[in-house]
Amino acid sequence: MWKFFNSNHINSIEFWECPSRLKWRLHHDVNKDSKSFHPYPCKISWDFCKKTDSNDIINQWKMTFQASEGKGKHFLDLLDNDLNPIEPSYTKGGPWLQMFGHSNLLCARAMRAITNHVPIGEYQLRFFPSLDFLCSCNNYPIELRRHILHECKRFNRYWNSRRDVLNHFVMFLTANLNAFAFTDN
Repeated sequence: MWKFFNSNHINSIEFWECPSRLKWRLHHDVNKDSKSFHPYPCKISWDFCKKTDSNDIINQWKMTFQASEGKGKHFLDLLDNDLNPIEPSYTKGGPWLQMFGHSNLLCARAMRAITNHVPIGEYQLRFFPSLDFLCSCNNYPIELRRHILHECKRFNRYWNSRRDVLNHFVMFLTANLNAFAFTDN
């Protein structure tokens, strides 16, 4: 454009106001062309940059979470249906929220169980080591998360023993409404 303006002092550009409600044919053509024009190559587009940033954040989180003690020894690793560890995702709420994000109560119980921050003997033993935390089924000396998920007779309303798979874990919680919940003892 610089060459165009400098080549002759008469060269100019005029802007005309043409509201789209007038349905001028040239306006339609220009509108169509401008919407199909992509000034950036695909790897520099706004969407690509957002996706790259999101992936970088998730990869950094994975490295930090897996390589450090940030996860803690009490974290319950859950698997997907193909028996692969569930990885964080930002699409459609990620695999976790898709399974129990529809219910606040279910989500709270699931988070308590996953982090082992639950009102059971195993958790309370960390703070009150001198107290007795016998499971109320009377078959286990300490009420443990593993015991609740796999062995406790109070919580056997779900038949599948593969409770480390996310959808089976959620079905277990749905069938056993008192599992990992605060009670009014």
